[in-house]
Amino acid sequence: MRLIFTFIGCLSIISLSRAQVLFDATKAEMAGNADWVIDADLHNLGVSTAAMGSGQVGGGTDSNPQRIPNPGYGNITNSSPETAWTGALSAWGVGLLKAGYKPETLAYNKKITYGDSSNSQDLSHYKMYVVCEPNILFTFAEKKAILNYVHDGGSLFMVADHTSSDRNNDGKDSLQVWNDLLNNNGIATNPFGITFNSDSVTPASPFADPSTSNLRTHGSYGTVSNFSYASGCTMTVNTTANRFATADVWSSSAKSSSSVMFATSTYGFGRIAAAGDSSPFDDGTGDTGDTLFNGWDATNDKQLIMNTSMWLLNHPADGVPEPATFVVISLGLCALIGRRRR
Repeated sequence: MRLIFTFIGCLSIISLSRAQVLFDATKAEMAGNADWVIDADLHNLGVSTAAMGSGQVGGGTDSNPQRIPNPGYGNITNSSPETAWTGALSAWGVGLLKAGYKPETLAYNKKITYGDSSNSQDLSHYKMYVVCEPNILFTFAEKKAILNYVHDGGSLFMVADHTSSDRNNDGKDSLQVWNDLLNNNGIATNPFGITFNSDSVTPASPFADPSTSNLRTHGSYGTVSNFSYASGCTMTVNTTANRFATADVWSSSAKSSSSVMFATSTYGFGRIAAAGDSSPFDDGTGDTGDTLFNGWDATNDKQLIMNTSMWLLNHPADGVPEPATFVVISLGLCALIGRRRR
């Protein structure tokens, strides 16, 4: 006796591994004084012009991060310093590994896909996707992949910077890249309920959500009462577009929905976090050819970033179970038909 199962009308299936985090390096995140990578052994990329696209080997001295950090995961212990890896995001990467999550890099010449079995770094293999200050617009196919990935249970950490921070001189800065993804994707307009504002602020007295039920500001890494911007853009949170959109840190105690510094939301079965400045993520120890800023150890930046990472990585969003590996079936009416045959 056997069972035959037929799936009807399913548009996507995602299998998520809770021990994987993917850091993007395909959008010129290394251009100019930026070094938004967790580790790079080589510094031979050119990404300073639009003609260089995502990277040109031999065209410069910017970081060229490899897929797996070096030294490898097994050589990093709880006592290892973040400088064991070389990148402005190395503290974040090492922190994630110590928490049990293996971070990888999507190198400059790789593809952003979802549901592509030929791509060993397809988003379906990862629990969280991090894009810190992208400087190249996502293609239509990439935008569709990212939105479907989140909708089906993935987590996305979006980091932008202030207006007029175009580092690769292609006419687009990171906040424009994000707004283009959110409003020109062919699937939904402002699906996360978050818009990046075209401004540049350094708030003197940021205000963090004091509610103890907020796991981003009151998580296992500590309580957050401050978050430091060194010229970043604010965001507007629109609960009409997405009722789950939430402000976690505002630029002042006035708590205006249009002056948000850090926000989170959900979309389908997935979760999203967004910050308007890359400086808080910078540990100051990346590419020696860049001018870096140690925001990681400033105020409560590390605590907010790591609390939020755990919120993104450990969730049964909207009631979805969370075993070590699970399958979510969505975007369509799935009929499971079992028929017995002898």
